[in-house]
Amino acid sequence: MKLNKIIRTLVASTVLFAVSATVHAQTLKLGHITPPTHVWHQISEKIAADLAQASAGKMKIAVSPLQKLGSEAQMINLMQAGAQQFGVFTVGGLSNREESLLAWSLPYVFKDVAHATRAVSTPAAKQMLKRLDNSGLVGLGYVFAGMRHVLSLQPVASAVDLKNKKIRSFPSPVYNDWWNAIGAAPTAMPLSEIAPSLTTKLLDAVDVDLDALVGLKFHQQAPNLTLTNHMAFPAVIVVSKKWWDSRSQAERDMISKVVAGAEQWGFKAAIDADVMNLEKVKADGANIIKADIAFFRVVGGKVRDKYIAKNPLIAEFYKQAKDL
Repeated sequence: MKLNKIIRTLVASTVLFAVSATVHAQTLKLGHITPPTHVWHQISEKIAADLAQASAGKMKIAVSPLQKLGSEAQMINLMQAGAQQFGVFTVGGLSNREESLLAWSLPYVFKDVAHATRAVSTPAAKQMLKRLDNSGLVGLGYVFAGMRHVLSLQPVASAVDLKNKKIRSFPSPVYNDWWNAIGAAPTAMPLSEIAPSLTTKLLDAVDVDLDALVGLKFHQQAPNLTLTNHMAFPAVIVVSKKWWDSRSQAERDMISKVVAGAEQWGFKAAIDADVMNLEKVKADGANIIKADIAFFRVVGGKVRDKYIAKNPLIAEFYKQAKDL
């Protein structure tokens, strides 16, 4: 009897150990929408590598670029259910859950990527992250791509050249308001469909950051790059709140430290990439156009005023960020 009891105890212990080991060895999921060449993918890979090292291999992350886990809306649903643990999601995609994040997309708030990264430290930017808790997400930090410009089939020297032209635009209320006010026809489209749509002339132009442009070589289809510098393009590093709440405080501290390090690394990478990518585009023979952007700025001011009046946290963010 004693021997049987000992055997049962040993078997039970072995099973528990095996289950525990399986849980700890589980591969976590991180998804985003950009190509593997993009700075957001590099930051995601850094989070994966640094977390594996910090956890001694207990937390391993599989990074999936280019919507391989689904659209941002689909991935957010997965995270709310705890089926996906990490994500790097655009502020535009997350603004459906937290409207104040639209503040990051207001036209002509930021002079350059460096200016945008400084806005992360504002109280308003931190409050936006805290509010994501209400959507089953935990906001841990920000990442940036390059500033937004216009890539086109035909040269765009002023806003008049975009009148009634189909421009691929990020699916966000601010972008729609902005391009409609310019007189263009904003068209939502996944990154993977842009190149063929330019080739077949279903699109006339693209609202794009230089990181995505270079990574997917859009300038091979549309050779004219107008440096409008009209918006920043941030994303948020998030984790599933359901998964986060099941972690120990020590694990949460470890993850927060890893993400904070990757966030700071990403700021410099994004600033450097914006400069290098412009040089790459020039070297590839793109036609660089310095347009008359006075009208763009006037329209931008009207769009900003609309959203500042609409949401107090957007107004506070603009006040805190514009002169940093």
